[in-house]
Amino acid sequence: MSVSLETRRLAERLGALCREQGVNVVTAESCTGGGVASAITEIAGSSDYFETGYVTYANGAKTRLLGVPEALLAQQGAVSREVVEAMVAGACAASGAGLGVAVSGVAGPGGGSAEKPVGTVWLAWGAPGRINAERRSFPGDRSAVREQAVEAALAGLIAWLEQG
Repeated sequence: MSVSLETRRLAERLGALCREQGVNVVTAESCTGGGVASAITEIAGSSDYFETGYVTYANGAKTRLLGVPEALLAQQGAVSREVVEAMVAGACAASGAGLGVAVSGVAGPGGGSAEKPVGTVWLAWGAPGRINAERRSFPGDRSAVREQAVEAALAGLIAWLEQG
């Protein structure tokens, strides 16, 4: 599998920061389908700081693997701040990683709504007790939305580590 030059640059920067700081990273992905984990593991030696990634495309997987409450999914929907925050917390707890990223969105071409149109992606970074989340709106087709979400996930991990 190959990644874009920008994605590779971000993954390399993330790897350098993880090594410098002794941090292990976990991914919890929905709409990106493992793209963040794939970008991270494209870098040789990534096993130094990456051990586990979760692809929880269906809500049932979010509940079973990450402990996201069914009631939260029913109330907020999978594409929400609350759910990506729960995904990060669950992934860190299940894996023991010190830093996690979660991604859930509407990549399209269908599935969008007035409140959450195609291109809407929620991302969260952090660990239990300290999690930041943000909603992004990415233009383009399914592939473009997914690629931009992967890059945003990596950039957010880098920003998290650079801010200490």
